[in-house]
Amino acid sequence: MKNLTLFILTTFLFFSCKTEKKETKKTPKPEEKEIATISNDMMENAVIYEANIRQYSKEGSFDAFTKDIPQLKQLGVKVIWLMPIFPISETKRKATGSEFASEIEDPEERKKYLGSYYAVSDFTKINPEFGTIEDFRELVKTAHDNDIYVILDWVPNHTGWDHTWLKTNPEFYTKNDKGEITDPLNEDGIPVGWADVADLNYDNKELRKAMVKDMKYWLTEEDVDGFRCDVAGSVPTDFWEEAVPQLRATKDIFMLAEAWEPELLKNGLFDMAYGWDTHHRMNHIAQGKETVADWDKRMQQIDSLYENDDILMNFVTNHDENSWNGTIEERMGKGGEAFTALIYTAPGMPLIYSGQEYDMKHRLKFFEKDEIPKTKGTTWPVLEKLGALKNTHIALHGGKNAASYTKISTSVADNVLAFKREKDGKSVYYIGNLSKDAISTKIDLVGNFSNYMEGGTVTFTKEQEIALQPWQYFILVN
Repeated sequence: MKNLTLFILTTFLFFSCKTEKKETKKTPKPEEKEIATISNDMMENAVIYEANIRQYSKEGSFDAFTKDIPQLKQLGVKVIWLMPIFPISETKRKATGSEFASEIEDPEERKKYLGSYYAVSDFTKINPEFGTIEDFRELVKTAHDNDIYVILDWVPNHTGWDHTWLKTNPEFYTKNDKGEITDPLNEDGIPVGWADVADLNYDNKELRKAMVKDMKYWLTEEDVDGFRCDVAGSVPTDFWEEAVPQLRATKDIFMLAEAWEPELLKNGLFDMAYGWDTHHRMNHIAQGKETVADWDKRMQQIDSLYENDDILMNFVTNHDENSWNGTIEERMGKGGEAFTALIYTAPGMPLIYSGQEYDMKHRLKFFEKDEIPKTKGTTWPVLEKLGALKNTHIALHGGKNAASYTKISTSVADNVLAFKREKDGKSVYYIGNLSKDAISTKIDLVGNFSNYMEGGTVTFTKEQEIALQPWQYFILVN
């Protein structure tokens, strides 16, 4: 009996201890910081950063990129655009511009070719090459903690050949006369050259619903802040008219169209489009094929094509330009910094592409692993200074209530670009010799100005001759 009583007492004490442990209060988690909702004010002075996760680091992972996000804040970055983060199709996986990985006999050699990010096999999954969904969530959280928004590169025009829709919903795809699903075609029926993807057919109403559903998932479940939509102009505008209001109904978002068409910026569809022609003018001026007069024509064209609250993205490089058309140095020579300063001071939003901040001087491989340099050289401090001015000076507003742009005449109009940006009585001036020759010019500008990039004061008097070295530029603050 004694033994039985002792056993009962011991058992009671044991379970009491277990219960006591279970009831121990956990330390409450600190409250997570919430980022402000996307606003027109943010768009006025933002810098956007295109993140190529695969090539950003040796690891090619979300984690490796996430740890550097606080540094991007130093560059004035307010929006991170992630190149596609989705699984890539194995079927017809690209090895080069025209060769498939499956055509490579050596299995070890074949492993090197990772395919195009734009051949998506599932719009709701994470590419395991980059990490896990938890790693992605940490990236988004870190960005938000640093007051930076995250938008996903969305590929609405086509899918990879492994996408589940090819089996479950073949009616979602474009078919030829034989009933075969095709890759994207030009209007004349000739292939665009993207044989690794299958073309989607937006005549199908169910496809539209499925696409919107997948886009909503990232907004509501993963807290992303919008999308950069690949070849948005190749998707019917009436799809965007149907889809974007549904997306905006979920939360305030930022929408970037890889397109130039003005209609995509109307009626609250996309917030920003590509300044492709602005980019081409800069390349051609740098190469001596065009002059400052062609820049002036482009500014006039923008005024005629777009409405006052339309935003264009300005860039000296991006993933397509770098991999296919050449580095900044290849295309712009020694004028790279002058044109970089130009995209920050001209109307619009400037883009930084992964590696640009580290003086990248090589073309990144597109279908296999590569790596950007990670040593800060001459470009980082330039971007840091330009970003600070863009973020803080009202005269560089480039969003839906942009500062004005006024051309300033010079006596060497073919080579010297000069203009004033102004808003609420505040002004910023850009003066640049956009040529490889040293020149002397008169500028229709009088007064004392702060030399923002170099420090000190610059004085202009009437009829004064100013000597400018090749590619020399000034950003002046009044």
